[in-house]
Amino acid sequence: MADTTVTTVDSGPHKVSRRVAVNAPAADIFGLVANPHRHPELDGSGTVRDTPVSGPDVLSRGARFSVGMKQFGVPYKITSTVTDFDDGKVVEWQHPMGHRWRWELNETSPTTTEVTETFDYSTIKVPKIIEILGYDKKNGAGIESTLRGLAARFA
Repeated sequence: MADTTVTTVDSGPHKVSRRVAVNAPAADIFGLVANPHRHPELDGSGTVRDTPVSGPDVLSRGARFSVGMKQFGVPYKITSTVTDFDDGKVVEWQHPMGHRWRWELNETSPTTTEVTETFDYSTIKVPKIIEILGYDKKNGAGIESTLRGLAARFA
């Protein structure tokens, strides 16, 4: 069984980051993270719906993609734009509200990769609103669930 210990990473103010070691090469994990059509199978938060995704099969800087989401039982669609991309290592996208989701992969051996997922709300106009509404904690729990699922997938 893979080590499913998820650790908290201090990424600075208004950022929620978690890290896990996954028993897989970075390329295998990146193939999942950088393909928005596979995000429903990656999501541990329960907010990404298994509906048709529009966008490329592999993300790149500037690419746009749309996924079905749901919050409090209300379905909606969100279009994000890729703001950072380093093939096999980093993919980050920004939601229309300004917050960003970032994935960083650091291959520590040919069969092990440290995966860090970050919810970055430092880029929105009033980051404190995220904390008042509890989305920093809610998204932290979602990230932990996503990373545990990712590690289990490659166990």
